[in-house]
Amino acid sequence: MENIGILKQALPYIRRYKNKIFVIKLGGELVQDPLVLDDIAQDISLLYQIGIRVIVVHGGGPQATELSKKLGISPRIVEGRRITDEETLEVTKMIFAGKINHEILTILRKHGAKSVGLSGIDGDVIIAKKREPVPVRDEKTGEMGNVDFGYVGDIVRVNTELLEVLLSYNYIPVISSLADDGQGNILNVNADTVASRIAVAVKAYKYITMTNVPGILRDLNDPSTKISFISQKDTLKLIEDKTIKGGMIPKIRECLYAVENGVKRVHILNGMEKNSLLAEVFTRQGRGTMILADEEIEEYVDKGF
Repeated sequence: MENIGILKQALPYIRRYKNKIFVIKLGGELVQDPLVLDDIAQDISLLYQIGIRVIVVHGGGPQATELSKKLGISPRIVEGRRITDEETLEVTKMIFAGKINHEILTILRKHGAKSVGLSGIDGDVIIAKKREPVPVRDEKTGEMGNVDFGYVGDIVRVNTELLEVLLSYNYIPVISSLADDGQGNILNVNADTVASRIAVAVKAYKYITMTNVPGILRDLNDPSTKISFISQKDTLKLIEDKTIKGGMIPKIRECLYAVENGVKRVHILNGMEKNSLLAEVFTRQGRGTMILADEEIEEYVDKGF
């Protein structure tokens, strides 16, 4: 009987979300553990089976770092972004568009969800340009210096035509974060940026970023301080007062980009927790942190959607 109650609780959410588009970003750390990936794939498959149109974007940082070390390449990360020289680019191509993408496709198929593996290069989904050297402050010395990120791309625009075709035929696009510049150069693009830009371009109802943290915490050492929902304005305040810091900042800024550009609901949650995606989508209490546009807060409090 308890399970029946849970189903009834989910019913209004199912009605509301049917035929809506969800963009789900999976951090590379979630794909490393086969049991975690299997659980997430089951959750995504359930969304798919009830008529929610899903796009998956994935990273692969931990796997790229691991392979780089095995090959004797020392990874360089600046402000959460990987510096991509020619050797590192070869690693990202193997890991992102190869190993991880196919592992996700295989496990989605196991759970009955049709999916197609893509990179941003396929169908010109991501139009990018090579990043110019950027000024970066050294956290230890406080000095400014220019950093050349190598074969790292910045998104110019997103072409949704191929994604719309795949969604109309009931496929889940699974997208790795590679693009090209139209001049014959493959570029490594930050996966959070790819996901947020795609979410905006396809007019997604939800953008969900799944990582290995429970959401936004007021105290990083105390999971009980997790914030269930928050406005974009208050999220910016937490960045300014350094409650949100380090590698979380670029992730949260991409969440804010999605909110500011029309995505109704943006979520960040811990994909390591079993069924966290379903709990976040189909229950009032949720599981992670939801960021809403400032004007959406009152409606959410009143209706719970």
